[in-house]
Amino acid sequence: MPENTNGLSRRERQIMDFLFQAGSASVSDVRTHIASPPSYSAVRAMLRTLEEKGHVSHREEGRAYVYAPTVRRDAARKSALSHMLKTFFDDSTENAVAALLDLKSAKMDAAELGRLEQLVKRAKREGR
Repeated sequence: MPENTNGLSRRERQIMDFLFQAGSASVSDVRTHIASPPSYSAVRAMLRTLEEKGHVSHREEGRAYVYAPTVRRDAARKSALSHMLKTFFDDSTENAVAALLDLKSAKMDAAELGRLEQLVKRAKREGR
């Protein structure tokens, strides 16, 4: 089973995002829930490609195939964050955290800020 989802196309990532949210889905379900979906045949082909890459598996339910992720969600999350850091933040955790705080700080309560402070303290202790 692959440990990351690097190397996926935008559409493949879109499909994987939906599958992680839904748990499992048919081709029709995927088409209904992704933005500007391609044709049924194109979605089916992308799911088959994702299966060949080891990111999803399928089971038969009646006449339909139902697809589910085989990649652990935490591994996919780390991969997506790594990709986002490299793509948008010059591989800088500091830049990413600053952007998140700028975006969310007004909506964060004292408890959430306290948990973040503890995470930073732990990272300092562990030399990250």
